[in-house]
Amino acid sequence: MDKRLQQFLDAENITQAQLADTLGVARAGISHILSGRNKPGFDFLEAMALHFPQISMDWLLTGKGRMYKDAPAQGGENPVLAAPPAPRRVSKILVFYDDSTFEEFQ
Repeated sequence: MDKRLQQFLDAENITQAQLADTLGVARAGISHILSGRNKPGFDFLEAMALHFPQISMDWLLTGKGRMYKDAPAQGGENPVLAAPPAPRRVSKILVFYDDSTFEEFQ
């Protein structure tokens, strides 16, 4: 996991110290995880999941899948490409006044 955590730091362009401060953990703890000296505990993993919801915890823990949950598929995978959403148009505007009246514009 130490290599994957370093990959994440590089991808996000954040330092060990910034990660520690964001997660509210000791800076030495991040250093020890990255060096392979210590394994991350539940509190660390929970904080990662809460502060970085875009990261795939499966990838972080096991190395399987992609780093980010919404990352495009790579290699031999066949992703289903979703059509871009149709542009939306304003159909109605309601303006409420402080005298309890309103106007509707279409």
